[in-house]
Order: sequence, then C-alpha cells, then structure tokens
Amino acid sequence: MTNPCEGAYAKEYQASIETPAEFWAEQAKALDWYKAPKQILSEDINGMQRWFADAELNTCYMALDYHVANGRGEQSAIIYDSPVTATKTKISYSELLDQVATFAGLLQQSGVSKGDRVVIYMPMIAEAVVAMLAVARLGAIHSVVFGGFSANELAVRIDDAKPKALITASCGIEINRVIEYKPMVDEAIVIASHKPDHVVILQRPEAQAEMQAPRDIDWKEGIKTASKADCVPVRGDDPLYVLYTSGTTGKPKGVVRDNGGHAVALKYSMSAVYNMQPGDVFWAASDVGWVVGHSYIVYAPLLHGCTTIVYEGKPVRTPDAGAFWRVIEEYQVKAVFAAPTAFRAIRKEDPEADLMANYNLDCLETVFMAGERLDPPTYHWTTEKTGKPVVDHWWQTETGWAIAANLTGVETLPTKPGSSTVPVPGFNIQILDSLGNELPANTQGAIALKLPLPPSCLATIWGDFDRFNDGYLTEYPGYYCSGDGGYIDEDGYLFVMGRTDDVINVAGHRLSTGEMEEVLASHPAVAECSVIGIHDNLKGQIPVGMTLLKDGADISAEQLEKELVAMVRKEIGPLACLKQTIVVPRLPKTRSGKILRKLLRQIAENQDIVVPSTIDDPASVSEIQGIMQSNGLVKKS
Repeated sequence: MTNPCEGAYAKEYQASIETPAEFWAEQAKALDWYKAPKQILSEDINGMQRWFADAELNTCYMALDYHVANGRGEQSAIIYDSPVTATKTKISYSELLDQVATFAGLLQQSGVSKGDRVVIYMPMIAEAVVAMLAVARLGAIHSVVFGGFSANELAVRIDDAKPKALITASCGIEINRVIEYKPMVDEAIVIASHKPDHVVILQRPEAQAEMQAPRDIDWKEGIKTASKADCVPVRGDDPLYVLYTSGTTGKPKGVVRDNGGHAVALKYSMSAVYNMQPGDVFWAASDVGWVVGHSYIVYAPLLHGCTTIVYEGKPVRTPDAGAFWRVIEEYQVKAVFAAPTAFRAIRKEDPEADLMANYNLDCLETVFMAGERLDPPTYHWTTEKTGKPVVDHWWQTETGWAIAANLTGVETLPTKPGSSTVPVPGFNIQILDSLGNELPANTQGAIALKLPLPPSCLATIWGDFDRFNDGYLTEYPGYYCSGDGGYIDEDGYLFVMGRTDDVINVAGHRLSTGEMEEVLASHPAVAECSVIGIHDNLKGQIPVGMTLLKDGADISAEQLEKELVAMVRKEIGPLACLKQTIVVPRLPKTRSGKILRKLLRQIAENQDIVVPSTIDDPASVSEIQGIMQSNGLVKKS
C-alpha cells in the first residue's frame, strides 16, 4: 500500500498544517480579487480565526464576470435537465451573467442592498442558481431553504434571518406530483413575526401562483424593466450566505459562510479533491437547498470555470434507474457526486445494473460520494458495476467542503471500504477521548479538528456566537468538535462511524430528533416520547418514535401513529420520513429523568448494551428491548 505519509499528498498536507498562512496565501493567488489579501489569518472580536479579512472581492464576479472577460463566455455554465418537465437547456457563461445581472437589478430596485438577507425557497431549476448569484452580486446574504420544508420550518428561518426579500417559484415537482410553493410561502409569512418587504415569484407552467400586490413581484415581468446591476465589493470576512442545519435542540443553526475563505477553499478543492479542469463537466446530484448544492452545484464549478448540471429529477422513477447513466453519457460528465442513498436506490431497482448497459460511461472518471456513511456493500456494488473509482469523502454543512478525502488531483491513494481516506489539507484531524487526550491508532473516539480551521469553515452561528462556541469549541478547548465519532488506522486513514449526538442522517439529510420529539409531544394523548434513528438499507437511517400515553388516553396505537405521522409531515415536511411510532409503557431513564437515547440506539443497532449506573429502573432495559424486537426495530445481525 502507498504510504500517505510519503509523496505528493504528504508534502501538500504537511505544508498546510505547518505553515497554514503561507499555504492558503498561495492558493488565494488563483482568484481575481479586487484587493488581494495581505492579512491572511487574523482574529475577530470573538477570538475566532478568520481568513483573508482585509481582502475585497465579489464571489459572483469571480464565478461569472471573470470568466466572460477571459474568453469563456460561450462555454456552457449551466446545463439544466428536467425529466419531470421534459426540459433541457444550456446556458452559457455570457447568458448566465446577463440573467444574473438583470435579476440583481430587480432585487436592487426592490430595496435589497449590501448586507441584507434574502431567503430563497425554490426547486431544482436554473433560476435558483441565478437567484443565489444575484444576491451575491449585490453583496447581500442569501439563505436557501430546501423546497421540501413545511411552512412552519420556513417561518422559523425567516424569523432568524430576517430577510428583506424572499424569492420563490410557483411550484416544485416531485416525480409526477406538483407541489405548490406559494401557499406554503404565504402561510410561513403569516406565521413568522418578521415580514419580508417583497416576495419575488417565478411562475412555472405547471402551476400559477396567486399574487398579493404590492408585496409580490412577478419575476418575468419584473426583469423586463430592470437595469443590470454591477458587482458590489465586500470584505473577505463578510458573509456570503447563511445555511440552516439541524441542531439537537430542534432550533435550526444558521451556518455563516464568509466570501473570501469560501472562494479560496472551493476553487482549491475542484482541482485537488475532484481533479477537475476548467471546461470539464461536473455533476453534483444534490439540491441547492443543501450544502452540497451550494458548494458543488453552484459556486465551486463556476469559480473553477467548469460546466455544472442542475438536475430536476431523481436517481430512479424519472423515468427509471438508468437516469443517472443517461445524464452522464449525454453531457459527458467527468465526475459525478451524490449521496450513497442515490446509489442504493438505483441498486434496489436495478440490482444487476442492466439499464447501465444502455449508456457509454467512458467519459466518467470518478464517482464521489458523501453526505452519510458509505457502507461497504454500496461501495463494492458501485465500483463493480461502473468500473470506476469510487471516492468516499466526509464533510459537514459547517465546513462547506471535504474534511477527509482521497485527493485525486494531488495523489490518488489506495481506497479502503468504509474509510473516507485521509485528511484534506488544512484539516488537522485528531481522535480524542472524553478528557480531550489524543487516542492511538485504531481506537475509537470523538473526531475533532485542531484549530485553526482552514478557509470556508464557519466562524459563528448567525446572530448567536455563544451557541457556536458552546456547541463546537468548549468540549475540547483548542479544537472544533465535529459531533462524529470514529478512528484513524495505522495507515492514517479516517473511519467515520456515526453521529455522537441526537441528529440522524436520512438519505444524506441531517434531521433533528429533538425537533420531531417536540411535534410528537404536542399530541394531546402523548405524555412522553423519544425519537431515534434506526438502520435502513436504502436511506441509511430512518426515524422511529416511541411514545408513552397519558393516563386515560382513549386512542388506539394505529390511530395515534397515523396522527403523529401526519403531524410531523405537516410541521417538518415529508423528508423527515417518520412513518412508524410505537406505544411503550415506559422508557429507560436516568434518576434525574433523562431518557437514555444512546441506550435505545444501541438496542436498535443490535450492539452490546451499556447500562449506565445512573439508570432509574434497570428492568426497563429488557422490557424496551423486547418491545423493539417484536416491532422489528432491531437491526439483524
């Protein structure tokens, strides 16, 4: 085996850890700044390290204007492919620049200016990218909310971000079902305390939204009279966007991404991690509502001068499990990036990959996966059927790019199924015990990142630095606590084994069990409840609710389950995937009344059960174990 401590990777990595300011100053030279950074690494008023704070730039300029000015104007910037509407469109860099500048002008004349927030609630269409870039062009801050979230979830984000405007479409399309967005937007604004000044609506043929004058603005009508807006310079440490991710308390956390560090890290990653060159076609099969969509549908490919694909479809049923292979062949995709869930879905419907035989995948060099743990069966199936290298890499919404990966553009190392390979330059990964001591090879512990974090990582939570500090920095002083557990083996390979908190990963989407518990607990028949994630072959994890009924509650378990599932779907959205709840006589607790969720997870995963000495009633463990087994909630050996 190639030793990762030797060769090109080792040289790159060591430079990034030993002399981080010099390393990232060199990477920053690849971008066209208005004012190049001189203060590479500094501290802000909270004592957090910040990258390129004194620089001036505009991310939209770097992603569009720069390429048009340097001869890339006729190249496709976006390929929009929508099997659900039978639409295919190619948009060149010049055309995209024109659309973005014009839409930015519409936002500008609607009162949006530097530092304002704009919430974007849109489906996977090219206009979603236009909206994001237009906000960035004005030096404003976008907050994209996934179109599958309910009105209540949207309202929570509106109240936290306090946007000047909200951008939406009349509908999204889920395979063959039209989902009207405008009623959810209207309901969210009614629920929210903060009211945006304007709502800009893109009317789609599949549904026409009702307009509320003078608040609502028709996108297509508005741009007819809008003047093109110029790029507004911002500082390197000014926010580009706020992206909300689930927290264990149920209240979403607004991850803040700086303009300068974000641009440098993503530009570097396109060559170092993904081995892409300007002009190549890159496809991140995700959604703009998630961090993967922000980083690798929108910003990184365009910063690097690549062509990116905006795909409004699914891995299966649009129209079949050959959809991915069709897109790869048709657009000559060099690298595809998706969650393991996508490939599990394809495997489920086409186990022998018969549909793959209809397409020529010679153009495809590498398959990248992230968003959840890549289980060895999915790794082996994808490798065998495609004949392509499969690269598992690990990252978080908080970092915005890979923490550990196989750096195909620096030195491709041998893979190990179940491992995301080695730390990416800039990430000093350590495995710590409960006291913060570094653990030896092959010993599981908490995965922590030694400070300073590299560019693009969050330096605060929107409007709440104390929450950021408490949630990430206090458990292990001098480190960022990832919330994941795992180990590093004797070859330096990282194995991420799962979350150490109560956030579960459903098909690559991090969802808060605490938030679901709040919904379940609001039912008039429920006295107590707990939600845990259990193993699922397709989605990785799915939530299951356990409820204790109030004395005298007159409701069947079947009816209660029906009502609870409907409540979660309404309050959080269908992507929560909560479809099963069980009634239990009691839950294992500590003497202080804390439900032992870790113990419940151990039972569900069929692991050795560790019963803490603080348990209130030891007999409750065997009781709940029997109930979970009889309901099929224990992973088979």
